[in-house]
Amino acid sequence: MRHDAAMARRYLNWLCRREIRLLTTFPNQEPTSDDKAVEESIERPVDPPFRSTLIDDPIRPTLFRLALPVLLEQLLVFCVGFFDTYLSGRIDSLSTVAIGIAAYVSWLAAIMFSLVGTGTGAIVARHWGAGEFDAARRLTHQALLLSLVAGLLGWIFIFFGIDLLLPLLKIRGREAEIVSHYMRIDACGYIGTAISLVAAASLRAVGDTRTPMWILGLVNVLNMIFSPAFVFGIGPWPVLGLDGIVAGTVLARLTGGVLMLVALKRGVSGLKLTPPWLRFDRVDIRRILRIGIPAGIDGMIMWLGHFLFLMIIARLAKGDMNSAVFAAHVVGIQIEAISYLPASAWGHASATLIGQALGAARIERARTIAHEAVRQCGVMALCLTVVFFVAAKPLYDFMHHDAAVSEAGTPAFRMLAFFQLPLVAGIIYVFSLRGAGQTRAPLWITLVCVMCVRLPVAYVCGIHLEMGLIGAWLGMCCDVLMRAIISGTYYRFGKWTHTAV
Repeated sequence: MRHDAAMARRYLNWLCRREIRLLTTFPNQEPTSDDKAVEESIERPVDPPFRSTLIDDPIRPTLFRLALPVLLEQLLVFCVGFFDTYLSGRIDSLSTVAIGIAAYVSWLAAIMFSLVGTGTGAIVARHWGAGEFDAARRLTHQALLLSLVAGLLGWIFIFFGIDLLLPLLKIRGREAEIVSHYMRIDACGYIGTAISLVAAASLRAVGDTRTPMWILGLVNVLNMIFSPAFVFGIGPWPVLGLDGIVAGTVLARLTGGVLMLVALKRGVSGLKLTPPWLRFDRVDIRRILRIGIPAGIDGMIMWLGHFLFLMIIARLAKGDMNSAVFAAHVVGIQIEAISYLPASAWGHASATLIGQALGAARIERARTIAHEAVRQCGVMALCLTVVFFVAAKPLYDFMHHDAAVSEAGTPAFRMLAFFQLPLVAGIIYVFSLRGAGQTRAPLWITLVCVMCVRLPVAYVCGIHLEMGLIGAWLGMCCDVLMRAIISGTYYRFGKWTHTAV
């Protein structure tokens, strides 16, 4: 009964605000003929004919139900990079280096896209929780237009700027030509990636985690079909080697973007593309960017920190061992990315529930959601800790045929295994804060943890004390631990629930 009453109140809010105030303020009064007409419209709503919000559902099972499709989606998306790294390991160390650098630079592009996606998700979830469905749809249109702009800017940046980045990583000559060529092809898929990420953010904000799962999962399946066919020349395809990896990835990403647009054009979970709304609106764009720009700066600081961290990694060894250590870092980070999957899944689910709860003015409910997400996801993090520590060498041997890569990476990876729980906690708390529209606090957390902890510790231990990859990764582990402590403390005691969107 309580659930039905809450649903009725939200539909009334959507249909007629004046009637809502009357019914909720005087719930025991005898309904008038006008009230009965409104109630009849609630029982047979013309629009939206879908489950509207999640604010009255129990937190624990709802988190789990929302997170599982995202976890599968993240797992399938992870397999794109994992599979590309695996294929490069069948070629040579230089191919693995190219894949690793492409992953870092693609991450920079994804930061630009998340600038739009973060703001979109926070605002759409607020409107959806408040029953303001048309406003949520309107914001989705603006976000898709911005995603096209972001994808184009990302392609331009890589096409003209990659040659300026490679010398900073001590990549020159023939190696630079190979990596630069790879990156320019990879950037052609950025528009598809931008559309997919932003559309997925809107769908998750309204509580639909299944549609992004199916579409982004298909992207991975297509990548696993196209890439090896292009690399090894299966069937009618020529043998393309390293170019085949990126060709398959780009084709899969563009397909994902097209499928997202097709799904929204047909209408899904209450979101539907409407041509009259596909026009830039300065007010809505300003709202998205007001939340997204701090998130984008946060991501830029993170990316810059990781790029400087890569510069440290590139100086840990000399001669032939330099490529082996760099490849060991790439492989280790790619394997550890498995931990990001459940963290991102529960982070997205937490952000959706928090945004809708704040939209419905359910403050206490919003404050408990992320803690429950950390508890649920922490179980998986502990399991991964055991797996990473015990199976470090077999994982490296599987990912790369060069024994020097395994020798350089295995000890450092075993140390990294013990920091999976704080890694997961920090990611979930940051996602949750962004879901509330609070993007400034995570920015400062990133600035302190990356610039004041990760880089100094990595440089001193990795290069000055000559501890190699273990020393450099020690800086990364200290960053992860500090981030979890600060973000968790701010979530517990901060005033993020008052953030205006």
